Amino acid sequence: MKRTSLPLQRRAFITLLGGAAAAWPLTARAQQAATPVVGFLHMTSLETDRLRAFRQGLKDTGYVEGENVAIEYRWAENRIDRLPELAAELVRRRVAVIAAFGGPAPALAAKAATTTVPIVFAVGEDPVRLGLVASLARPGGNLTGINFFNAEVTAKRLELLRELVPAATRVAVLVDPTGSDAEASLRDVEAAARAIGLQIQVLNASTSHEVNAAFTTFVRERPDAIFVVGGPFIFSRRVQLAILAGRHTVPASYSARQFVEAGGLISYGTDVTDAYRQVGGYAGRILKGTKPADLPVVQASKFELVINLQTAWMLGITVPPTLLARADEVIE
Repeated sequence: MKRTSLPLQRRAFITLLGGAAAAWPLTARAQQAATPVVGFLHMTSLETDRLRAFRQGLKDTGYVEGENVAIEYRWAENRIDRLPELAAELVRRRVAVIAAFGGPAPALAAKAATTTVPIVFAVGEDPVRLGLVASLARPGGNLTGINFFNAEVTAKRLELLRELVPAATRVAVLVDPTGSDAEASLRDVEAAARAIGLQIQVLNASTSHEVNAAFTTFVRERPDAIFVVGGPFIFSRRVQLAILAGRHTVPASYSARQFVEAGGLISYGTDVTDAYRQVGGYAGRILKGTKPADLPVVQASKFELVINLQTAWMLGITVPPTLLARADEVIE
């Protein structure tokens, strides 16, 4: 009895160990599978502040990257032709939701790639006109997101530029013609300029070399000011633009505070960083089970006016006290 009982016990122990060893990887795989994955699709490249805001939005809903949620990043590096494949990669990765940034193009690429994976976008154009949603209040389908007020912001920016440079009558408009919302933005600028009696000249730039060439034209023709139309590529060249405007002593208006932080004169526009946070919040709510169709498109309501006093002094511009009083931030 003693000779046979020990092997039997050993066999039982080994069987128990074997079963546990087999269960461990299964448990690990189950835990891994339980971690939701968010797809992050962007038109350009890494923007640290805005990415931090997106993560904060997720955190506000209880999701922390690396703890209970993973994020798959896809950057198009300003190549619109790459977006369809990048969106398809995220769908193949079986992400739980896609966050699309950098204008309508990423959102449209994601929409074309899937009718089932939820998509949260941030766009400046009317998402209904773009075909992203059925209506703002009831998006329908698998998309929802944040919408900026581009037309209203454009008119306000021109008015602020005129207030800062009251003698201005000729304004050069710099735009990236390859941007998915370039045409709509130009329509807004032209309408707003007519309303306040400004003459505009449009110059295109979609490469760093073309930005330099545009400023060569500015120097030759000497407009009273420059109105820089926002967009992913233009945003990526904010330091170059601020340096060139300062070097050639021409006042310029921008769409986001980051231009002014880089040395630009004045910016007015939607707080895009806050919009990234809102998209992160919507993504988190979807991870918790809310359907995109039940989340109305949010129209951004947070705007900011930022003025760089040092740049104004360098350009010989005296900023009116009434304008300084309205500024959300004055950089000295």
